[in-house]
Amino acid sequence: MPTTAIVLAAGEGTRMKSKHPKVMHKLLDRPLVRWAVDSVRKAGAERVVVVVGKGADEVRAELADIPGLEFVEQKERLGTGHAVRCVRDALGAFEGPVVVTYGDSPLVRPETIKALIDANVSAHNACTVLTMTPPDPTGYGRIIQENGQVTAIVEEKDCTPEQRAITECNSGVYCFCGRRLSENLDKIGNDNANGEYYLTDMVGIYHQMGEPVAAQHCDDYTELLGVNSRTQLADATKLMQRRINERLMSEGVTMLDPSLVWVGPDVTVGQDTTLLPMTMLYGKTTVGEDCVIGPNSRLTNATVGNGCTVDETVIVESEIDDDVNCGPRAYLRGHTHLLKGAKAGTHVELKNSVVGEGSKVPHLSYIGDTQMGAGVNIGGGSITCNYDGVHKNHTTIGDGAFIGSDTMMVAPVNIGAGAITGASSCITGDVPADALAIERSKQANIEGYAAKRRERLGIKPRK
Repeated sequence: MPTTAIVLAAGEGTRMKSKHPKVMHKLLDRPLVRWAVDSVRKAGAERVVVVVGKGADEVRAELADIPGLEFVEQKERLGTGHAVRCVRDALGAFEGPVVVTYGDSPLVRPETIKALIDANVSAHNACTVLTMTPPDPTGYGRIIQENGQVTAIVEEKDCTPEQRAITECNSGVYCFCGRRLSENLDKIGNDNANGEYYLTDMVGIYHQMGEPVAAQHCDDYTELLGVNSRTQLADATKLMQRRINERLMSEGVTMLDPSLVWVGPDVTVGQDTTLLPMTMLYGKTTVGEDCVIGPNSRLTNATVGNGCTVDETVIVESEIDDDVNCGPRAYLRGHTHLLKGAKAGTHVELKNSVVGEGSKVPHLSYIGDTQMGAGVNIGGGSITCNYDGVHKNHTTIGDGAFIGSDTMMVAPVNIGAGAITGASSCITGDVPADALAIERSKQANIEGYAAKRRERLGIKPRK
């Protein structure tokens, strides 16, 4: 039978002090709820249901790109048992294994969830509880076992002194037999201080029925830490950062200080690449071998070839080929593409442009909506004037062209191969190949003007 995963993401998250749902706060480059959904999908869940509540539209919009995902709204937040019942009532009786996890628990590994499912199915349990042994069990429900079976989960406030001494705790993650869960879910009551229906009560219900309930212990308790505040979000981010960075270093990536490098889960980095402090690699970024990235660089959905240097540079939705040099303080965006051996230097912004093989934009320039050939040199302070207030217009620069410093290229315009523009020119028309284009006002010197101006304004002459 196919596995169903229910991700509980309807909580208020009041401790976050935010207008956004708790599960929409980001760990590294993605919201908490996406981590949870990705984990159960990678664990093999064929059907994934997200229970939404506060900010339901925001959560749905975030996850809209995931095929086959289903949503159930818990209009009244009456506990975890009530949330699961909402799913059953909306989508029909469960069949096969049912995993219940949380949208604010981003650290659970897919391998851990798969092991939980396998344990429940192989033992034909009504329920298997994922448990942990944190260094400080304060605040967690304790797992009560007899003869290898879980008989109850007792919240700390209800524990006897003997039960409080138990260190194995409930994580809140379960795998149920779907059929038995559907049949018995309505037995959960709300006779408690909060008047809510708690899924933990299913353990006691099953014990009274003689149905088997087991514990599956997770050796790394940090996987099961939830996020209820911004402090806990920072703690979880640090744990995931370390997990990802340790994997990358084991694969041949160098980090001067791993605590100052942030890498998203979908990023790939090649061997012998160095990630310097204050580097962030997010989205679907791919970095090749023998690169130096950073310091102070941020790449999002970027593709970087081999042997590149990316120094104090932001690259968004753009690509650089092998042996490209960027920065310091360059900005590449809008599907820019630098071909092999090209350069984007200091204080250079490139948008939606192709920079040809070996071409250079060394400093203080903006190049937008441009197709640039090979071997082009762009002088400092040059700009493609691509926006007329209504439309974005295109510039073409041919192979081997030399653009003098402080050239304004007013698009649409074509500059031919081998052409030269004189420094401080405003190019408004096409330039033929191998031509010189120069546009300057005639310089006029007015003798004595500065002295007369100082005298008129009462400014003392310079010594």
